[in-house]
Amino acid sequence: MQKKKILFLGESYRADAITWMNGLKEFGDFEIITWELKTPSNCIYNRILRIFEFELAFFKIRQLIKTHQPDMVIAERTTSYGFLAALSNVKSIAIAQQGKTDLWPEKSILLPLKKLIQHYAFQKANLIHAWGPVMTLSMIEAKVDMNKVFVLPKGIDLKKFGNTNNANPEKICAIVTRSLLPEYRHDIILKSFAILNQKGMDFVLTIIGNGTQLSALKELAKKLNIEDKVYFTGRIPNTALPKLLQQSNIYISMPITEGVSASLFEAMATNCYPIVTDILGNQSWIKHRENGQLVTVDNFEMLAEELIWAFENNKYRNEAVLKNRIFVEQNADYNINMRIIAQKYHELINTNNSPN
Repeated sequence: MQKKKILFLGESYRADAITWMNGLKEFGDFEIITWELKTPSNCIYNRILRIFEFELAFFKIRQLIKTHQPDMVIAERTTSYGFLAALSNVKSIAIAQQGKTDLWPEKSILLPLKKLIQHYAFQKANLIHAWGPVMTLSMIEAKVDMNKVFVLPKGIDLKKFGNTNNANPEKICAIVTRSLLPEYRHDIILKSFAILNQKGMDFVLTIIGNGTQLSALKELAKKLNIEDKVYFTGRIPNTALPKLLQQSNIYISMPITEGVSASLFEAMATNCYPIVTDILGNQSWIKHRENGQLVTVDNFEMLAEELIWAFENNKYRNEAVLKNRIFVEQNADYNINMRIIAQKYHELINTNNSPN
């Protein structure tokens, strides 16, 4: 029997995308063809080039479809790749919202246009992924047909992210695994550790990843006199991440917006205690001082206080990380969730290809 083919529209180098595609290959025996915009959106000049590239994308994608004859198109982000998927005329289309909403930034002058594009993508999609419950709120507000919405995270590989942790219990061994972009507020994290440093507390802070803020954050660490305790690893292969998480006892994530964070699940799986921002996307998974801690957005003083509380309450932390591992096993197991997603795609293809 010939393999079913899926055309994936999105940034195929991203860890989330790799997890999605690998799961479909492993559990659905799909053949994946990928296409993505080549111009990064990291400066105004590149953003202008990206607009022109986006306008030509329709013709390139139609050519790919003609060549490969995919059974299905899947896409990240309802306002970009999802819109292109909606224009593809392929019978089976699944699009995934990436955050609490893809209408971002909230004060963008292009917001009315983005709403129109998103509405069209929602209408044309056969299946809309909400990787977590917080994403459904904006979908309801956008009057999406909720019968098409499928709520389930992709999950993480619990064999790779094992529940062992060998962090030094005598000091704060903190880790940050989010991209070095303004919305993840790494500067707030550095300022909180400057307070800890002033109080004479021992710590090591590992910041993983790359992004536009890297040089500015390195400069800030020097200015705060904590550069000897902060390690910037740059981008690392995802295979190296479990060991680094297992060498850390506290995971920190301070985004100003959040949908579903695979990095939070990875921390929870490796018995790394989470301290995250008090926003809806995190509230779905973390209850304050039950299985982690929630911190007000942009409040570095509160973050410092919560770090101290967490470190001083070792017994509580040990109990919390055990709860978190069980939670991830029950709700975010890649081997279970991706099997369900792959089966859903096969059913969608079969339904749409069956004679009326």
